[in-house]
Parts: sequence; structure tokens; C-alpha cells
Amino acid sequence: MQTRVTIKVKGSVQGVFFRQYVKDFADKLRLKGMVRNLLSGEVEVIAEGEESDLRSLVKACHEGPKGALIDDIQVIHEQPTGEFKSFRVSF
Repeated sequence: MQTRVTIKVKGSVQGVFFRQYVKDFADKLRLKGMVRNLLSGEVEVIAEGEESDLRSLVKACHEGPKGALIDDIQVIHEQPTGEFKSFRVSF
């Protein structure tokens, strides 16, 4: 079943290739969506796909790439919109 999550990751997550880490993981799972840095210092991930794949993505966000220090993660489950054609890093 297709679903959507918005994930906000807090901690030392900018400047450690967190966005590329998420994109590579999402591409392997064939998820659609985006990842971006927020001015608050957080990283925001919006992803759509199968529920089990999204659970794997959330788990990966808890781990992060080498050098990342995760303080907190907020996950919001939503209805998919179909607005994304691929997964991209937003600047």
C-alpha cells in the first residue's frame, strides 16, 4: 500500500552528507520524494512508497551517515499525493 511520510531529523545532520545518504537509500528502495536542509539546522525528508520501504527509510534516518549525530526524529504519516516523479535533493 502506497503511503507518505515526512521525517524531520534533528542533531548534527548538516555538513555530513546526510541528504546524499538519504537519497542513495531512497533510490535503492525506489521511493519518490525529496530531502532538504532547513534553516533550523534540521533535515526534512518527504517520501512516498510502500509502507515497508518507508519504515526502512525511517530506520536509516535514525542511523544516519558516518559523522551524523541524531538527537531526535519526528515522523508524520500522511496520504500520498503523487507529486514526485523521482527522489531528489532540494537546495
